[in-house]
Amino acid sequence: MAHPRTYSNKDPHLKELRKICLAFPESSEVEAWGRPTFRAGQKIFAVFGGPDEKTETSYCLIFKPDPEERPALVQDKRFFSPRYWGPGGWLGLDFDAAKVDWQEVWELVDASYRQVALKRMIKALDQS
Repeated sequence: MAHPRTYSNKDPHLKELRKICLAFPESSEVEAWGRPTFRAGQKIFAVFGGPDEKTETSYCLIFKPDPEERPALVQDKRFFSPRYWGPGGWLGLDFDAAKVDWQEVWELVDASYRQVALKRMIKALDQS
C-alpha cells in the first residue's frame, strides 16, 4: 500500500532544501513513505518531514548529525528526536521553531551526506 503524500511541491522550505540537497555529488530525490528523501547513491542522507513527525503543523529536516555535534544540537529547542528515525541517531530540525538559517541547514546536510556517501562522492564534493 502506498503512503499518502505528506507534502506540497509548493512548500518554500522544500524548495530551499531541494536546492541544497540536490547540489551534492550523485544526489537524488526519491519519494518514500509519502515524503521526499534525498540520497547519496541508494543511501538516505536527508528527509523532508511532514506534520506527523512531531506535531500537527510542523515541517522539518530529518538528518543524521555528526556524532561530535549531536550533544550540542539536542540542547537546542529547534531539534528533536523524530519518530522512527530517532533511535538510529537521526535528529529533526523544526522549520517552524525559528527563522530557518539555510547556511546552518547546508552544514547539517553536509555532515549527514558525508556519513553515507561513497569515498568518490566525498572526493568530488571536496574538489568542488
